[in-house]
Amino acid sequence: MTTVFQPIKPKKISEEIVQQIKQLIVSGDLKPGERIPSERELSSVLGVSRPSVREAIMVLEATGFLESRQGGGTYVRSLTEAAIADPLTNIVGSKEPRILYALTEVRMGIETWSAYLAAERATPEQIKTLRKLYRTMERQTSEGGWDPEVDAQFHYTITEATQNTIQIHLLDTIHTLFQTTIMVALTGFYQKEEYLQRLLIHHHDLLDAIENRDPERAQQVMREHLEVVDEKMREYFKSVSDD
Repeated sequence: MTTVFQPIKPKKISEEIVQQIKQLIVSGDLKPGERIPSERELSSVLGVSRPSVREAIMVLEATGFLESRQGGGTYVRSLTEAAIADPLTNIVGSKEPRILYALTEVRMGIETWSAYLAAERATPEQIKTLRKLYRTMERQTSEGGWDPEVDAQFHYTITEATQNTIQIHLLDTIHTLFQTTIMVALTGFYQKEEYLQRLLIHHHDLLDAIENRDPERAQQVMREHLEVVDEKMREYFKSVSDD
């Protein structure tokens, strides 16, 4: 009988490093946008040579798992970014309201479910982070301003608390698209006191529902919050089209 077996070849050290980093990304231990340790640090932790680490990082960059950024450092890329963001970039860049509303519907589905799961699964550390972000929002509201980036981090932390790797990567990609479009629309009403207070209450109630492990309430509050966002986006784009 002709054998179908092939000799087993030992893996190169760099291939072992690639597999280990891939597994950490897929498992969620390394999250989208997170900076990985330097070559020197990885070399020390893994007990391998720096050239092996360098070769592994080059492979991971070439295959879309990592990216080097200006100013230094290598970061985890979203696993869904290339598949989702690139084809949509030109469409979203046009700021066509119909497309933005479609993205809002997608966000509604993902984030309401994220809130539900976060209320079941959030770790004490993630709840602590949400509490800290909420206190920042509360302080900024009293000062009459609101930083959309703090809001985005609050929502991202809720999604992290789902402990669902794919959901984290997917929302990371969508938030990247939103930053150049929807955040522009939101800025106009973040500065209005009555909406600031309304949004602050939403975030307080989200935090409270997650802290108290109430998934149904967390899901409902998130839906109400995103409905307000959608409402104000529509007003914004109507005012722009009327000008």
